[in-house]
Amino acid sequence: MRGPLGAVLERYPLSDGTTEDGGIIRHNRKCRDVAFLVIFIAFWVAMIVNSSFGFNQGNPLRLTYGLDYKGNVCGDKHAHPGLHQLELKYWLNPNQVYQSGVKDSQFALSNARSICLLDCPTPLEDSLSWVCDYPEGDIHLLMDDWIDRNYDYYEILTPEMKNASLQLQGPCYPVIFPSVNVYWSCQYIARASNASLRHWKQMGGVDIKEDIVIDKSIHSFINSRSSVLKRYMADIGKAWPVLIVCGGLLPLFLSVVWLLMIRYFVAAMPWITVAFFNILIITVTVFYYLKAGWIGNDAISPIIGDHDPYIHVFGRELNHLRAAAILMTFVMVLSILTSIAIVRRILMGTSVLKVAAKVIGEVQALIIFPVIPYSILAIFYMVWISAALHLFSSGQIVQNNCNTNCCAYDLLSEKVNCDHCCGYSIRYTPHIAVAIFFHLFGCYWATKFFIACSSTVIAGSVASYYWTRGETSSEVPVLPVFDSMKRLIRYSLGSVALGSLIASFVESIRFILESFRRKLKVAETTPDSWFGKMVYHTSQGCLRCVEWTIKSVNRNAYIMIAITGKSFCRSSAIATELIMNNILRLVRVNVIGDVILFLGKLFVSLSSAVFGFLVLDTHKYSSGHNKLSSPLLPVLVCWTLGYVVATLFFAVVEMSIDTLILSFCQDSEEHEGTAQFAPLLLMETLNEQNDMQRLTQ
Repeated sequence: MRGPLGAVLERYPLSDGTTEDGGIIRHNRKCRDVAFLVIFIAFWVAMIVNSSFGFNQGNPLRLTYGLDYKGNVCGDKHAHPGLHQLELKYWLNPNQVYQSGVKDSQFALSNARSICLLDCPTPLEDSLSWVCDYPEGDIHLLMDDWIDRNYDYYEILTPEMKNASLQLQGPCYPVIFPSVNVYWSCQYIARASNASLRHWKQMGGVDIKEDIVIDKSIHSFINSRSSVLKRYMADIGKAWPVLIVCGGLLPLFLSVVWLLMIRYFVAAMPWITVAFFNILIITVTVFYYLKAGWIGNDAISPIIGDHDPYIHVFGRELNHLRAAAILMTFVMVLSILTSIAIVRRILMGTSVLKVAAKVIGEVQALIIFPVIPYSILAIFYMVWISAALHLFSSGQIVQNNCNTNCCAYDLLSEKVNCDHCCGYSIRYTPHIAVAIFFHLFGCYWATKFFIACSSTVIAGSVASYYWTRGETSSEVPVLPVFDSMKRLIRYSLGSVALGSLIASFVESIRFILESFRRKLKVAETTPDSWFGKMVYHTSQGCLRCVEWTIKSVNRNAYIMIAITGKSFCRSSAIATELIMNNILRLVRVNVIGDVILFLGKLFVSLSSAVFGFLVLDTHKYSSGHNKLSSPLLPVLVCWTLGYVVATLFFAVVEMSIDTLILSFCQDSEEHEGTAQFAPLLLMETLNEQNDMQRLTQ
């Protein structure tokens, strides 16, 4: 059994029956959960080492651009030769492309001879155009001159070189098929130019295969799962200005405005929050229906044409938009129904918010405090995203081991070379996958840790306000927020590290199990027996309940850590006992406030996502050097960042309410049901008789 909290707070009875109030911030504290603080520091050292590996081995250009036949990354100015602005990968030999697409062929497209170009070549109508290899050896041309000549120096070749070129062995290759830029690769169009093909045959060139296979081979290569994943990661790097503005600055502005409105217009804020959230949800849903083509024309077909054979290249993105539209439809319906259901309870939520608004008004530093963890997280995210891009691109470039015919003319040795002519690929070792997983978990734990630290500081500040009778006590420090920060850093970092680790670990396990469940569902290996299905779904439900319980216990544990200075486990036990003893009061009063705060967080994060989508849908990010393969992942990142920022700022209200309620419950238990330290407004809100009257009404 725990003792009275007053003893913990150093409120000892004197001989005359009065109580000596030493104040919540003056009792003796000790460093708690030091072992987990050491683990957290070791984890940060490992994160730095892991990120250093990525910065040392990775090259984000690999996520966007392909490799040429020498293993150079297109667009890399440090390559040999320098490939600055030469970002498009082009396969020189059309017969090799055809061979790689033939069923059961042993020849892979990665072994076909490819170079990097400034733009994709197209056939000429009155003559035969050529694309020649990088100039070197006896071809005394600068790279700039080679580009100015449209990559063509066929006329200065020796007879031996011209003969090799007519055999499709280089150094020059004919442009027979048109090609278009698809995700920085020149996609062949399987419609050969009749004029170019006629000129080629008149010159005595070898037979060139004409078939749709030449189209499908490159298309399959471009749209493989690994290529799509790399492009999505590259989109994050290209959209970094949007992430800063829409994922960082915009939610900061909206969150501060929301806090100020809570401070000065608290009675109207629940209604405003619910109304604006529903309007935003409906707007986003209609917007997705427009983009997916279910209302009017879709956003993709008018650009490339319904009858264009390459419309299937964009089919993946269109399907993603339609899936998002369906998801938003369910969210919209659920939002509207929930809003209707809680209309009667919003008044009670308003009364709770009034108490929090009063605390914020008294402890004014609470409004600006979240800027500190916000700044720390902003710096962390910028470094983390950069390290993530380098880790995802940290595979080793190695030459393929092939036994197929890939002979080509070597300008340096001045002969056709059939040795070591295989192409290059990026090989990822298992330890890179482990490093990426560790990096992802590190971001999740660090985010939880900083949010927990912020929540604990806020709880300590509000507790100082409560247990010193607010404005009526001379013991309220001028800057209670900074005193609370000092106590956290000096005594409780280990406890916060433990709580954030538990939450991160449980949520990560649930995510992994959910991934396995989806794979089993796709593979149709879910249990067939009724018992197996029962165990299968029960385990999922239990895991969700455990996750929700840990989130709730952690939040209240941080409050008790701030109040008592106890370890995480001890604080969790105290908080749990308080909650169980006052469960009806907490449910009746606090649930609606939590719902309103949650809707506010969703409003801020969803606004960030919408503005991010609108910016990414402009010409700047739909064409040219900054073209994105899909805006969906950057929009999702904006949504996530917006939610994290909103959580930091909304915690001022959320933790104020929870801290006041837990302190009130403890105060009531210590004084036989009558709280002695509660402010008048809080007593009016939480008084048992008033609650019973509201329940009866």
